[in-house]
Amino acid sequence: MKIPIPVTVLGATGAVGQRFVQLLENHPWFEVACLTGSDRSVGKTYQESCRWILPTAMPEHVRQLRIMPSETDSIPNQLVFSALPSDHARQIEPELAKAGRVVCSNASAFRMEPDVPILLPEVNPEHIELVDVQRKKRGWSGAILTNPNCTSTGMTVALKALQEPFGVKRVFAVSLQALSGAGYPGVAALDILDNVLPYIAGEEEKVEFEPLKMLGKLANETILPAKLTISAHTNRVAVSEGHTVCLSIELEQPVKLEEVARALESYPPPSICQGLPSTPNPVIQLMKEIDRPQPRQDRNAGRGMTTVIGRLRPDPLFHLKMVVLSHNTIRGAAGGSIYNAELYISQYGMK
Repeated sequence: MKIPIPVTVLGATGAVGQRFVQLLENHPWFEVACLTGSDRSVGKTYQESCRWILPTAMPEHVRQLRIMPSETDSIPNQLVFSALPSDHARQIEPELAKAGRVVCSNASAFRMEPDVPILLPEVNPEHIELVDVQRKKRGWSGAILTNPNCTSTGMTVALKALQEPFGVKRVFAVSLQALSGAGYPGVAALDILDNVLPYIAGEEEKVEFEPLKMLGKLANETILPAKLTISAHTNRVAVSEGHTVCLSIELEQPVKLEEVARALESYPPPSICQGLPSTPNPVIQLMKEIDRPQPRQDRNAGRGMTTVIGRLRPDPLFHLKMVVLSHNTIRGAAGGSIYNAELYISQYGMK
């Protein structure tokens, strides 16, 4: 494998696209070589076309890159990161996969396809084998790999740590989701100031199904969803970044909280992920403080890739409850796609 591997970022001027560009700066394996954007940006430099909204400076080496159209003929690199809106992704991503590009996508367009994995490498790295199924059934030389909805991410990591030792039957989830999850410029100030928005279109359906696929078993070229039930309420709150999810969980049988705590704290990354640049260390950080985790203080744990859990306690309806925090634009978006690309490279290499 020749390092660095040149990569393309689709939809590079948007909020998630910018996060891709930021996280890929000084990545040990990847280097941004091509950026795409909307028709009004094509031909301009990245610096001219992008209203940079992240707190760190725009990386110097991308400032003068010209924005290309999101078309197969304009994308020279085999490895592509997609921050496209889902409606655009549904059209463009399969064309790229057919043309031999490996698309690591943040879009929801193909997550529910039976031969497309929703990857969390610390949860289901074996699902990467669906790449072979895609290529066999669709005639692609490339592939599409997706990461989950940003709210599903942290809670699925937590459930995985409990699934194998104890079994998980039912989950009640209430999310407090950051504004950055709505993209930029996002939610109008007069809607969110002094307010909570108790509806996010399509979100509850994703939170109730995506973890079942991620926690499911790969068999006979498809994924058998995990046999557990999730009921979700999703809410938008006035937090910049970091999705908080309050979980109540029913296990297969009662378990001592001390055993649950040990399972969470000691949950290891699968051996296939050890040594990948983005593997979180630790995978889960369990906090003992009564008032943690908090987004402002804890969202950047493990460079934004660690899942932070606190307030572990008994639940009078189910067996236990906890609060889970995950960085929505790093672990739940751009950082997750980069992690998926690392897993792909480790298993399939790159021409």
